[in-house]
Amino acid sequence: MRAITMTALAATIAVTGCTNNPYTGQSQASKAAWGAAIGVVSGAALGAATGDNKKDRRERALRGAAIGGVVGGGVGAYMDVQEKKLREKLQGSGVGVVKNADGSINLVMPGNITFPTGKSDIRGDFFETLNSVALVLKEYNKTSITVSGHTDSVGKDDLNMKLSQDRANSVAQYLSSQGVAGSRINAVGMGKSQPIADNNTENGRAQNRRVEIMINAPESV
Repeated sequence: MRAITMTALAATIAVTGCTNNPYTGQSQASKAAWGAAIGVVSGAALGAATGDNKKDRRERALRGAAIGGVVGGGVGAYMDVQEKKLREKLQGSGVGVVKNADGSINLVMPGNITFPTGKSDIRGDFFETLNSVALVLKEYNKTSITVSGHTDSVGKDDLNMKLSQDRANSVAQYLSSQGVAGSRINAVGMGKSQPIADNNTENGRAQNRRVEIMINAPESV
């Protein structure tokens, strides 16, 4: 019965934290709400497992649920607000902002607006966009960041891998130059290994030529 009650409580928290998806217009639970809900259940389970008797276990479960809800909701809210600020600053820039199921945020930067063809030097007109990203990353400095470079399937594999790594390095180094701690950033080249579209079409190849910035949720805030 206790498990059912806690599950119902978690569901209630998640539902009351619903927001509208900016793309579909449909209602969905925010990451903060889901984080709080998961925290409630996890905290309650841990508290119940450590009690010495029925009354003690109940009290510990309630305390654990309260603490877990605060911690879980804190991380979710931290990422939700960061996502909102990124969407506001990057509106109209051509950079995609994607919120993942694990709470991380992915910034997808098409190659045609980020770099000249076949080069790893950042376009001069893209610096302002990266400056906006850097401002948010500095404000929310508890996250870790993975910058990954990607190419299409045209050309030799070794050259594609080098180009993708060089482009990831360029973005990572620029963010660092704008005050984002280098210790938070990891730059990796993926070459052609992770296409997001069909390499048999020009439009697909254009989508595959990109740099992504993955902003990973912290364990706590």
